[in-house]
Amino acid sequence: MRGTAALAAALVLAGCAGRMPAPAGVAPGPIDVHVIAFNDFHGNLEPPGLSVDVPGADGRMVAAPAGGVAYLAAAIADLRAKAPRSIIVSAGDMTGASPIESSLFLDEPTVAAMNLIGVDLNAAGNHEFDRGIAELRRLQHGGCAKTGSGQPCRLDRFAGAGFTYLTGNTIDASGRSAFPATAIREFRDGARAVKIGFIGLTTRATQTYVSPAGIPGIRFADEADTANAQITGLRAAGADAIVLLIHEGGAAEGGPNDCTALSGAIRPILDRLDTRVDLVVSGHTHRAYICDYAAYDPARPFLLTSAGRYGTLVTDAVLSIDPATHHVVAKRAHNIVVQNDGYVGADGRRVAPSDAAPRYAPEPKVGALVARYVAAVAPLASRPVGRLTGPLAKAKEGAGMTETPLGNLIADSQLAATRASGAQIALMNPFGIRTSLNPDADGRVTYADLYAVQPFGNTLMVRDYTGVQLRAVLEQQLDRKIVLAAAGLTYEYDRSRPAGSRILHPRVGGVPLNDAATYRLAMNNFLAFGGDGFTTLTAGRDVAGGPSDVDALAAYLTTDRPVAPPAIGRTVDRTPAR
Repeated sequence: MRGTAALAAALVLAGCAGRMPAPAGVAPGPIDVHVIAFNDFHGNLEPPGLSVDVPGADGRMVAAPAGGVAYLAAAIADLRAKAPRSIIVSAGDMTGASPIESSLFLDEPTVAAMNLIGVDLNAAGNHEFDRGIAELRRLQHGGCAKTGSGQPCRLDRFAGAGFTYLTGNTIDASGRSAFPATAIREFRDGARAVKIGFIGLTTRATQTYVSPAGIPGIRFADEADTANAQITGLRAAGADAIVLLIHEGGAAEGGPNDCTALSGAIRPILDRLDTRVDLVVSGHTHRAYICDYAAYDPARPFLLTSAGRYGTLVTDAVLSIDPATHHVVAKRAHNIVVQNDGYVGADGRRVAPSDAAPRYAPEPKVGALVARYVAAVAPLASRPVGRLTGPLAKAKEGAGMTETPLGNLIADSQLAATRASGAQIALMNPFGIRTSLNPDADGRVTYADLYAVQPFGNTLMVRDYTGVQLRAVLEQQLDRKIVLAAAGLTYEYDRSRPAGSRILHPRVGGVPLNDAATYRLAMNNFLAFGGDGFTTLTAGRDVAGGPSDVDALAAYLTTDRPVAPPAIGRTVDRTPAR
C-alpha cells in the first residue's frame, strides 16, 4: 500500500503532467474542473464549537476552530474565484438532526443558505428522510404544505431548493426512483467543452434509520448495482468523467488528507463499482479522508473523498479532462479547513484562530440569513429548563450496546411523562441521542441544549405488549447490536446463548417478567413505527400519545434541585469473555 507522501507526490505529478505547454500547432491540454464538495452538514448554521487539528509551523498539531455556514460560504466563494470551472456538490445529510435554529423551521433556513452559496447537487442522506419522503419533496420543490409535525414557512414563504436532490436508489412502489439518479453538467473553456456525469445515492440502510411510516412503499436498492446501471447511459450522453455522490462512507487513520487503513461500509461498494467512475464523494461516517483507491484495488483508481461533518471542512477535488480523448488524465483533491473566529469550549477555554489554516470572514448575505433565524428562535432556545450536577456524555460512535446515564435519564423522563397513561416501562434508542448534554458552569441547561440532544421532532407513544412480545423486543436488540435504554425494566443478557434464550432475569418494577401478562411501554414514535430495525415494536396495541421527547425531558429537569446522573446497571452483559 502506498504511503500518504507517495500518494500526494503522485497526485501532484499527475496534475502537473496535464499542464505542460502545448507545442505550436498542437491542441491545448486538458480542462480542469473543480468539484467543490462537503457532506453531513446537518443544518449547522452557526459554528458548531468544533476544531480541526492541523500541523503548525513547528510541525506540532494545533486546533483550528471550524464551521458555520457563513464561513463555509466564504471558503467556497474563495475556491470558486480561483477556479474558472467548478461545481458545488454535497454527499447528503445536508439537513436533518439539526440544531434548533434550523430544525425548528423544518430546515428551511439551511436550504435557503445553500441556495445563496450556489450548491448544484445533493445526494440525499438518510437523515433527509427523517420527516418522511413527502417533506423531502417539499424541500426540493418549495411551498408551505404541512406534511407532518412542525409548521412550515414560519418566517418566509419557502421557495424550495435551487439545487437538485439525486437519490437514484430510492425506489417507490412502481419500481422507479422517487428522485433523479443522475445529472450531466457541461464546462467550457472557450470553444472547447467537457461534460461530467453525476450519480447520487443514499445508503441502503436508510430503510432502518428512518421511521417506516414516513417512507410508505419505498425501498433503498443496492448502491453499487444502482450506480453501475447508470454509467453506460451517462457515457452515451457524452459524459467525459463520472462522479459518484454517495451517502455512505468509511474511516481512515491520519489527518483529513490521509487515507491509511481505510475501513467501513464504503469499501465493499467500491470493490464492486464500475471502473469507469473517476471520483467518489462520500459521507455518512462524519470522517474526513482523501484516498487514492488504487492503493486498495489497482483496478479501481477512484479518487475517494469525505469532508468530515458540520461544514468544518470543504473538499477541492480537481478533474483534469482531455476533451480530445474524453478521458480524465489526472485528478487530485485536498480538504480545506473552514476556519472561523474561534469559540469557547465546554472546559471554558477559548480556541482561537490559527495561522496554520486559512482564515475566512463570514459571508454577509448568508450571515444575515442566519442571524434572522437565530433571533427568531432565541426566546425558546435560551429558556432555562433545569440544572444538572454534571455533564452527561452520549455513547461513543458505534457503541450502540453501551448503557449510559444520559440514555437512562431520557428513558426516565419519558416514563415520568407517560405515567398518567399507565406506562410501566420506557425504552429509548441510543442512536436517537445526537450529542452529549453539557450544563454551563452553574449546572444550568437550556431548551436548546436539550434540543441538540434530541433534534428529530419525535413524540411519545404508549402501547401495550404481552410479556412474550416484550421478550422478543429485548431479543431483537441483540440481533441489531443495540441495547435500548430502559426505565422501569432491568435484565441481563448473554449473547453466547441461542437466540430466544439470551435475555436473563427480566424484571418490571422489580417483579419477574410474566410472559402471559400485559405491560404498558412508552417510547418515541420513531421506535414505535419500527425505526432502527425494531420490527418487534410494531406489534403493540396503541393506547395513548404523549408530548414531544424534548418537552418530556424539559419537564423532568424542571425541579427545585439539580438532577444527578442516573446510575447504570439496568442492563448487564453476562456474555462470557473469550
